[in-house]
Amino acid sequence: MAGNGHHLIAFDLGAESGRAILGQLDGKKLELSELHRFSNGPVQVFDRLYWDPLRLFAELKSGLQAFSAQYGRRLDGLGMDTWGVDFALLGHDGTVLENPRHYRDPRTDGMMERAFERVSREEIFERTGAQFMKLNSLYQLLAMKVQQSPVLDVATDLLMMPDLFNYLFTGEKVSEFTDATTTQFYDPRQGRWATELLEQLDLPTAILPPIIQPGSTVGPLLTSVAEECGVDAAPVLAPATHDTGSAVAAVPATTGNYAYISSGTWSLMGALLDQPLVSPEALRYNFTNEGGPGPTYRFLKNIMGLWLVQECRRTWQRQGKELSYNEIASMAKAAEPFAGVVEPDCEDFLAPGDMVTRLRDYLERTGQTAPSDEGGLIRVVLESLALKYRYTLDSVEEVLGRSMECIHIVGGGIQNELLCQLTADATGKPVIAGPLEATAIGNLMVQALARGYVSSADQIREVVRHSFDPVTYEPRPDERWAAAYERLKGLLPSS
Repeated sequence: MAGNGHHLIAFDLGAESGRAILGQLDGKKLELSELHRFSNGPVQVFDRLYWDPLRLFAELKSGLQAFSAQYGRRLDGLGMDTWGVDFALLGHDGTVLENPRHYRDPRTDGMMERAFERVSREEIFERTGAQFMKLNSLYQLLAMKVQQSPVLDVATDLLMMPDLFNYLFTGEKVSEFTDATTTQFYDPRQGRWATELLEQLDLPTAILPPIIQPGSTVGPLLTSVAEECGVDAAPVLAPATHDTGSAVAAVPATTGNYAYISSGTWSLMGALLDQPLVSPEALRYNFTNEGGPGPTYRFLKNIMGLWLVQECRRTWQRQGKELSYNEIASMAKAAEPFAGVVEPDCEDFLAPGDMVTRLRDYLERTGQTAPSDEGGLIRVVLESLALKYRYTLDSVEEVLGRSMECIHIVGGGIQNELLCQLTADATGKPVIAGPLEATAIGNLMVQALARGYVSSADQIREVVRHSFDPVTYEPRPDERWAAAYERLKGLLPSS
């Protein structure tokens, strides 16, 4: 049976795995328990990459069943977060018309250029304040239009991935603010969909649902789902449904003058602002304005992140070399430093595949010698990520006109202690790492705010500090970072 305190469930879906995390909150301290964990990833059909949402929904229900088996029927709330940009289209009868495409699907190749033929890059940024990436929802929709998708012709509703699961839980069709801001067709200054932009690109606008804020109640859990899972019809709450929005909500900062990195498959780095910043300087550095609770805005850049390590590991697995992430990190720590530099966000590295060969080819193409061993190659990746963080931090400080006191890193990437230390070394800033489960924690704490269990964002941070112990990495001076940084800047497209 459920014990004392409040019981909330965070469903956290990432690109590699998903989890159902129980949060037990007594007012001052949050305790986490993992109820269910499952794998996630794209399904390839011909040259297309899809998500399998019905299997994922079944896994989410398994998480509810695991809660019921251990704690009984009473549940105070549940909330959903996922990655951004991807969406599903529904038909007039409410069914999902086709499996949603994965953001690494190649259908968006060339679509940014097609968009710019009708609407300039400057005007798109002025309307949306969003970073230009070919995987954005805008270019996914445009690809469907250009490729004459019959699905787009009959669709009645567009639901982003977390909104899709909320719909399956409640029957309600709404779009949560933080995930809507990842589409590149949301206007952050007007606080609504950028319908004029979609009309200029001859894309439908009637399919866009109403937007709700973090902390809203989507609806009660459907009776059929509650009965199947053995729980009461708890409220389905909207946290920051974009996983980075939830992760940043859990940053245990004691000062407002910090940069953050939400570290995982992607690294999302920036600063938290009260208002969107849509300026020529923000466009020049290709920053984005993504929503957060409050509402706040995460002024940030997407960086390729530990995807590069994950794909190297999968490449070695296909070759019969089973290496754990801990083994890979240990090998990288022992490897020779400053053997080479790559631009982590080079488009060569976006799609799944033989990342080891791609990295080596890139190094050789740029006049560098590729390390022959696994540890050496990963060391190059990790140092390059740290250098890209430095470049991004320099850009944030330039645009905002102030220097950051420290960098908070949250999420699964903090388990890579070498990368945390390299980030401190490369940037010259103290790095405060933790909490590990930041996305689930932020999800749970925004639910708690919605239910009145905490009263403010400041109290959320206080609970996080009281519940989880961060680790601080102090920078270690090394003059070789300066030369490596110049090498990275020479590889950037703008250089």
